[in-house]
Amino acid sequence: MQEKVISGFSKLDKKAKINWLSSHFLDGDPAVEEQLASFWHQDAALQQVLDGFSENTLSNFPLPFGIAPNFKINGQMYAVPMVIEESSVVAAACSAAKFWLPLSGFHTEVIDTVKLGQLHFRWGGSQERWEALFPELEKMLRLETTHLTANMEKRGGGIKDIKWLRKPEIGADYFQLLVSFQTCDSMGANFINSILEQFGASLKQWAATANGLNQEERQLEVIMAILSNYTPECVVKAWVECEMADMEKTLRTGDDVRHFCHKFETAVNIAYHDPYRAVTHNKGIFNGIDAVVLATANDFRAIEACGHAYAARDGQYRSLSRCTIDGDHFRFELEIPLALGTVVGLTKLHPLAKLSLQILGQPSANELMQVIAAPGLAQNFGALRSLVTTGIQAGHMKMHLQNILIHFGATPAQMEEARAYFEHHTVSFTAVREFLAQYNAVQ
Repeated sequence: MQEKVISGFSKLDKKAKINWLSSHFLDGDPAVEEQLASFWHQDAALQQVLDGFSENTLSNFPLPFGIAPNFKINGQMYAVPMVIEESSVVAAACSAAKFWLPLSGFHTEVIDTVKLGQLHFRWGGSQERWEALFPELEKMLRLETTHLTANMEKRGGGIKDIKWLRKPEIGADYFQLLVSFQTCDSMGANFINSILEQFGASLKQWAATANGLNQEERQLEVIMAILSNYTPECVVKAWVECEMADMEKTLRTGDDVRHFCHKFETAVNIAYHDPYRAVTHNKGIFNGIDAVVLATANDFRAIEACGHAYAARDGQYRSLSRCTIDGDHFRFELEIPLALGTVVGLTKLHPLAKLSLQILGQPSANELMQVIAAPGLAQNFGALRSLVTTGIQAGHMKMHLQNILIHFGATPAQMEEARAYFEHHTVSFTAVREFLAQYNAVQ
């Protein structure tokens, strides 16, 4: 046990890290270094950039970089980059984009772009005393961060609002500053955190040196200063709509269009009221969103955490999308918080992220919010259309046929025969195994 503990691992070079890992956890397998090295980029300079993205990097973990074409968003055509390992996600997004293309495509609107940060601290004074002092304190805090906000303010951003909160359930002396920011085309994490930490330093200095404070009021301890990834006011809306009769030419399921629309609406309502269904429903939305967030080197973990919190903002976890039918008019919409950036960070360092933004026309953060919301709605539409018509497995498993064949080590000839056979048969691991066994038996 003890020999598997190491100090200073991060200081070792890559070869030494691999040797230590192999000798202590992989039985000294000599193939490990070769396997990891096979995924290094052949351009050594680029590999050095990739190594710098993370800590203790041993290799690269490739994911497919694909394109979903035919997205009409607010009248403009897009080919949307998607990074994801699940082929059915890209296929569903492409299918939905093509479905809605003749029906005016996707419509989007940014509702707001406010981002938030919090300064958590303890203070020995009373709530009434803080309330009286706060107007002057706010002026002081804004003044003492002008060196941090000047450049952002030139671009139209900066500190928008500072509120203070008391939450006695956390502690009798607990206070919080909840600060609103506009960060323009930057995701803004470093900007927000730097300002919050300066707020903390300024408050500590104020408590220690200001005139007119009693002994209790000089007791101020900063607990932490950090942005919040919950951004319920950084929200975008995406929707599709049409008259039901206009949907007939694109539906192609054999179902009566009115019956399809009402069944679709019911499926969305189930996800609104039933959290067991809502989680899977929203996961489908994030299939589309995460893929584009990854392709543009934004933070999909923050996006997911915020989206799920937003889905539960009224106290119950619900679907992020809604469907309404008004007479003969069908509307399907998504409202979701997306805090994104298009400048600095990995969006400028990762070569494929730079290419993704180039493909999308070098969008602003507001434009990228709208572009990313559309594939989220598209993927949700595609999944629900399958669920209420043919069922999810028919298309889903056919998209996974290639992976199953690779799993069984199928030859190119076997793959070609299998694809033809499973055009008219249900795909499953068992069915593919049996097909390959029969194929081999007659060869």
